[in-house]
Amino acid sequence: MTISNKVGTQPRSSILPMIIIGVLFFTFGFFTWLNGSLIPFLKIICQLNNFQASFVAFAFYIAYTVMALPMSFILRRTGYKNGMVLGLGIMVVGSLLFIPAAQSTDYMAFLVALFVLGTGLTILQTASNPYLVHLGPHKSAAKRISIMALLNKVAGVVVPPLFTLVVLSGFENLSSEHLAAISAVERQVQVAELSSRLILPSIVMAGALLFVAALVKFAPLPELVFEDKDVVQGDKTGILQFPPVVLGAVALFAYVGVEVIAGSTIGLFGENLGLSNFASLTSYTMVFMVFGYLIGIISIPRFMSQQTALMLSAIAGILCIIGAATASTERTLIADLLWGWSGIPVIPDAVTFVAMMGLAHAMVWPSIWPLAIKGLGKRTAQGSALLIMGISGGAILPLAFGKIAYYSGSTQLAYWIGLPCYLFILFFAMKGHKMRKWSLPAFQLRY
Repeated sequence: MTISNKVGTQPRSSILPMIIIGVLFFTFGFFTWLNGSLIPFLKIICQLNNFQASFVAFAFYIAYTVMALPMSFILRRTGYKNGMVLGLGIMVVGSLLFIPAAQSTDYMAFLVALFVLGTGLTILQTASNPYLVHLGPHKSAAKRISIMALLNKVAGVVVPPLFTLVVLSGFENLSSEHLAAISAVERQVQVAELSSRLILPSIVMAGALLFVAALVKFAPLPELVFEDKDVVQGDKTGILQFPPVVLGAVALFAYVGVEVIAGSTIGLFGENLGLSNFASLTSYTMVFMVFGYLIGIISIPRFMSQQTALMLSAIAGILCIIGAATASTERTLIADLLWGWSGIPVIPDAVTFVAMMGLAHAMVWPSIWPLAIKGLGKRTAQGSALLIMGISGGAILPLAFGKIAYYSGSTQLAYWIGLPCYLFILFFAMKGHKMRKWSLPAFQLRY
């Protein structure tokens, strides 16, 4: 597959396109990490258990798996610039669907709205990434990607406190236990008032998305053309015969799943512990993740290799999982030490370990990709498609987390699900990416 620009459409300066793509990446982060605040919020107003609440992340991320192929077909017909506009349009519909969902407090209606938002983001991300690669010299593409990743995570920092300010302000002692303790009539009044606060933000988000869609439509962005070429010609070796890319896809499945768990369940964990700032806790995870990106940008490859970065990330993740599952849910010793002096609200040690998972896995995605596709040559496109399927971990593993939390009666114990995820990432960093053939005949597969 090759990429070319239509003649005469290349802008003289990349500043405006970079700004537009930056807005899009901020949009990705805004709607992605909104889930962290929505999970405990919907648990309260829809009166859900932990397992039911975990379907928020599932409905959003499963769209990437279900809609990826249909959206890629649409992109071939619309072109990539118009594809971005279409993706934003679908997201407008998803935002507006929150209005009837809020009015009815129907959980299924919320899940449909989230799935539609995820569908719009699927086509938007697929269409926008090629622009980022081609907005400057190829050798500096990684730097541009890192900058955009930071914008994505900055959105994750901004969203939770903004959600708390706009939606939850004025509600004291808001929790599932509080609503269960009051009368049915009073509970109905509070739920109706609380859910109605989603209506105005939904309208504002839809309007903002329409503005961004118009910006993309009329901006002087190049129209990228992808030309499929059959480069296999007589090669009978399937992509599944390359252990690094297959194991890399599994590692990405584990990584995306644990990333979503860290960002989307920390608020649920805080709500279960009775923390007043539970809806803004996703910001803590995002702040640590931003620090992780900055460390990676500065350190790789100057001070450490991608393999070393991945190995250290996996070890840090294992330590965070152990801490999240076993540390105190009352003491705030770690938070007092790290930022208690700053005036930022401190959180229990167990919750702090969940937040620090953001630091642990910040560089996992950028480290796995080059290790997984190294040496694929003409199979690189197929390998990349296989790796993308790893995003489905963001739908499946949080659901498993919710199931464990439901049956064990403890959100804290459910964090043990992250241990095998980080152990597999550690295996990939130490050995998996070096494998050049499967050792067992059963793995001699064709694709």
